[in-house]
Amino acid sequence: MYYIKKRFEISAAHRLNLSYESKCTSLHGHNWIITVECKSRELNSDGMVVDFTHIKHSVMDLLDHAVLNDVLPFNPTAENIARWIVETIPHCFRCEVQESEGNTAIYEAD
Repeated sequence: MYYIKKRFEISAAHRLNLSYESKCTSLHGHNWIITVECKSRELNSDGMVVDFTHIKHSVMDLLDHAVLNDVLPFNPTAENIARWIVETIPHCFRCEVQESEGNTAIYEAD
């Protein structure tokens, strides 16, 4: 089994749609650290699991310096973003989304 990991940072804003009162329902921003993990039993014709640049562009081109509510079709919690990345990137099985030093969400496919 081959494994790769890509880590990068984006700057983006969001506001959460919550069922309770919270300051997070107001627009605010984070410097998000995203770690994408992919695996495959075989390499593609280029000798890769997934091109690191493809991973970066698939996420950064849409999310970096964006208001996440404007570009994502779901409530942009760290948990939902992690799941979306796993479902978007080929061979991705795990994603970690850190929105601040102490707040990290992880989604791992079954």
